[in-house]
Amino acid sequence: MERPITSLLVANRGEIARRVFRTCRDLGIATVAVHSDADSGAAHTAEADAAVRLPGDAPADTYLRGDLVIKAALAAGADAVHPGYGFLSENADFARAVTDAGLVWIGPPPQAVEAMASKTRAKELMRAAGVPLLTPLDPDDVTDADLPVLVKAAAGGGGRGMRVVRARAALADEITAARAEAAAAFGDGEVFVEPYVERGRHVEVQILADAHGTVWALGTRDCSLQRRHQKVVEEAPAPGLTDALRAELHAAATDAARAVGYVGAGTVEFLLSADGRPYFLEMNTRLQVEHPVTEAVHGVDLVALQIRVAEGQPLEAQPPPPRGHAVEARLYAEDPARDWRPQTGTLHRLAVPGGVRLDSGVRDGDTVTPHYDPMLAKVVAWAPTRAEAVRTLAHALERAHVHGPVTNRDLLVRSLRHPDFAAARLDTGFYDRHLPALTAPDAVGQGLAALAAALADSAGRSRFGGWRNVPSQPQRKTYRAEPDGTEHEIRYLRTRDGLAAEDFPGVRLLHAAPDRVVLEADGVRRTFDVATYPGAGAGAAVHVDSPLGAHAFTALPRFPDPTARTEPGSLLAPMPGTVVRVADGLAVGDAVTEGQPLLWLEAMKMEHRVTAPAAGTLTALHAEPGRQVDVGTLLAVVTEPSGDAPAHPPAKETQP
Repeated sequence: MERPITSLLVANRGEIARRVFRTCRDLGIATVAVHSDADSGAAHTAEADAAVRLPGDAPADTYLRGDLVIKAALAAGADAVHPGYGFLSENADFARAVTDAGLVWIGPPPQAVEAMASKTRAKELMRAAGVPLLTPLDPDDVTDADLPVLVKAAAGGGGRGMRVVRARAALADEITAARAEAAAAFGDGEVFVEPYVERGRHVEVQILADAHGTVWALGTRDCSLQRRHQKVVEEAPAPGLTDALRAELHAAATDAARAVGYVGAGTVEFLLSADGRPYFLEMNTRLQVEHPVTEAVHGVDLVALQIRVAEGQPLEAQPPPPRGHAVEARLYAEDPARDWRPQTGTLHRLAVPGGVRLDSGVRDGDTVTPHYDPMLAKVVAWAPTRAEAVRTLAHALERAHVHGPVTNRDLLVRSLRHPDFAAARLDTGFYDRHLPALTAPDAVGQGLAALAAALADSAGRSRFGGWRNVPSQPQRKTYRAEPDGTEHEIRYLRTRDGLAAEDFPGVRLLHAAPDRVVLEADGVRRTFDVATYPGAGAGAAVHVDSPLGAHAFTALPRFPDPTARTEPGSLLAPMPGTVVRVADGLAVGDAVTEGQPLLWLEAMKMEHRVTAPAAGTLTALHAEPGRQVDVGTLLAVVTEPSGDAPAHPPAKETQP
């Protein structure tokens, strides 16, 4: 029986909420948003026809409160709930509560969600259905011959509660750590151990099923480029698969869906070994972040199809055939060169050239907070061939203006242009092997960008009558490159013969304005777009975009504050977040060793371990579970035996 939907609440935020709203507008469906206090001015809140406040900032108080979400839907007159991805999207109890409230649940039946919620139970069901999978290992029986192994949380996803173990002596501790992280993240500390497949590929199949017995396998996706077991670049179709392997994956995915009576959109994920053998990983009972590449290749709107299936409408007997190739890159507010540390602050500008699809949860001027996932946007390119799609995406990202927190944009561009990626030599160890080269600073481009910033600043001062140096003396300006910290002291004179800049022999200035500088270097003319944003504390933020790449700087004062120093041994919070754990039994007066884990911070849905920067004595501890901290908050003090120990700003932080 069909039940038309007229008003829909999205139990989510950011990019996915806006994505669902876009389809609702196309279908003539009214939209309802829910928002935390931190998201009161967010784009998804403003775009909905109605919005309901969820008091608080933390996900546990807001977007994870199913009772409040259902109450909001009823109050706003919605007749359906779309969960998006993350948060409550794979919570069977929430799905039941939605239907019990008389609302349409735009997702699979609760029993299917429940069947796949535990990875251990899901594997048992898949084994019975004949789907190939890895054999789990008993932790007590693991031998050196079994290494490496993977410790994995039975619940949840997103790489949390997951550890690769290469030494048998470390297994017990890693299981304990994985259980603690899983319990904190999902409320379920169950973990399991299985063989870790080196240089495996992560390949998945998009499925869509209706309530009338039709199951579509909408092609494959490759999601092998990952950091912290989370995807960074995805593409469809997965390149290099034989027709036989593709057919095997499609059959296994549809078998998995039928085994649990699946209805709606979902994804069956596989790990391909180096010799091409597929193993079932898990089934995600929701829409995936990377669904746009499937939409681009098959010419469908998966959200519209989700809604129609939820209304009771049947699918066609066969899905639309694929055409061309699509690649998606996730733009994150994070620093890949520093353990993928998440970044916060004001996003001054996000502008991506045309010719690509941009799905974003943020607008110019929005604040990136520590409460939620650091993904800013997804950029998707489609073309008739893989090479063309990759080239289009890399070019769009390179020409994008991303002004604000540090992002992974440069990493994405370099990844797409790496020979291994171009040749489709893909596996989950890509960043383990190539990250240092992919994150190395571009010294030449950075220097020219700093020069352009200084010339733009001078042009602005001259234009508006501000202070300027005596023309006969070199003008000086110092910039600190972000995030690598390289300082550039720019010294130059503008003479009758043109520009005379130290360390830039032969560089000619062709034009200078506050927002644009044109330079000629080695006979090549290039334009540098310069944007300056007032800063708090250190100085203005300056972003320089050119064909040589994008560079961000902090303009440093001519006379630094001599009092701005860190006391020796101080461990400062490397990011805003929440203290989730302190090492068992840790107390003031304890002796600690260099690299010893002291406490764990949670920021943007990931857990970050803070370690002692040196051996010594813990003389102060200001962290306790539940405490929220800002960047630079004093967490602890480690006093070294020597009285002339150096300062340690900020605390050393590593991934678990």
